[in-house]
Amino acid sequence: MEKKPSKPKTDPAADAPAETPSIEITTSRQALSWMAEQKLSLAVTTYQVGKVLLLGVGPEGRLSVFERTLDRCMGMAASGDSLYISTLWQLWRFENTLAPGQSANGYDRVYTPQVGFVTGDLDIHDLGIDGAGRLVFVNTLFSCLARTSETHSFEPIWKPPFISKLAAEDRCHMNGLAMRDGAPAFVTGVAESDSADGWREHRRDGGFVMDVASGETVAGGLSMPHSPRWHDGKLWLLNAGTGEFGHVDLEAGRFEPLCFCPGFLRGLSFIGDYAVVGLSLPRDNRTFTGLALQETLEAKKAEPRCAIHVIDLRSGDAVHWIRFEGVFAELYDVVCLPDAQRPSMIGFKTDEVRRVLSIADTSAGSSPGLGSDDPPATFAEQVAKLANRARTQH
Repeated sequence: MEKKPSKPKTDPAADAPAETPSIEITTSRQALSWMAEQKLSLAVTTYQVGKVLLLGVGPEGRLSVFERTLDRCMGMAASGDSLYISTLWQLWRFENTLAPGQSANGYDRVYTPQVGFVTGDLDIHDLGIDGAGRLVFVNTLFSCLARTSETHSFEPIWKPPFISKLAAEDRCHMNGLAMRDGAPAFVTGVAESDSADGWREHRRDGGFVMDVASGETVAGGLSMPHSPRWHDGKLWLLNAGTGEFGHVDLEAGRFEPLCFCPGFLRGLSFIGDYAVVGLSLPRDNRTFTGLALQETLEAKKAEPRCAIHVIDLRSGDAVHWIRFEGVFAELYDVVCLPDAQRPSMIGFKTDEVRRVLSIADTSAGSSPGLGSDDPPATFAEQVAKLANRARTQH
């Protein structure tokens, strides 16, 4: 098994101060080999301690952990070189500033903050990217789907039919979004309530999945459902209050469990025949008590985990896992980053973000000021080359 502290030696510029409580990460025996074979890394958010973790495979096949601090980071969406992350009062787009085949300090992706939207504290949960490349997000506070706005906190684009008005009342705790064919297709919520904070009394069996196009409920009776995702012709989701992962039979209108995972489930991503599922420790408060999850854990004599499970969709078996111990107790989202072996991220708490400069191409195959015959270089090398040319011209 592989173990790694929260602040790896390969990341001297990590945002976390030295006194931050440690995080111990343990993997199953073949988890890292599987990630290498699949040519992917993972991005994980935990709003509990405000951390984004980028997990990959480093030198000698060891676990690579890169962390950044983002206040109340929750939903994520990845598309190409872009990684979107919601935070307490902002939405950020991070952009990979390395070209294919480039590396920086041993990392093959460097996500740099590029665009930020000030939304205010909307309690944003899941994110999606539509066919036009626009960001769509679950505005949980106002019980609607929304887009970013150049002039306002958000632009509402859809609300459930049972919600009578847009109000900052978190009426149904809408949390999940599934995109299909480039459009918002399904949402999940904890209860079809139209009163302020009314969902809390229906956590055990009031959960719903709703079709965005028709406004019809396609499955009900769920327990705090999260993370609906359309994959391989099926609508998958996490029935968090029971600890079950499965899909929705849209014709029968019911949830079909595939497997049980020992934790409160949030965060779901797919790679081929595998699902990557986030597990959290249930909180000891009113929101998490009284759920079937606790009864099932006791019946199975299982301890809850803060972890990532890799589920084989063909068998329902948890074939690999990554566990978090120490300060980590809850995860919110997990996203697969295909074709990335060892990603990193530029944060805001050091002056590193000042020194990372990227130059947009103005024509195919070349960068401004650089001849097309120049070999691939890191952006730092490109900037140094431009500076040298400027000095010689003067």
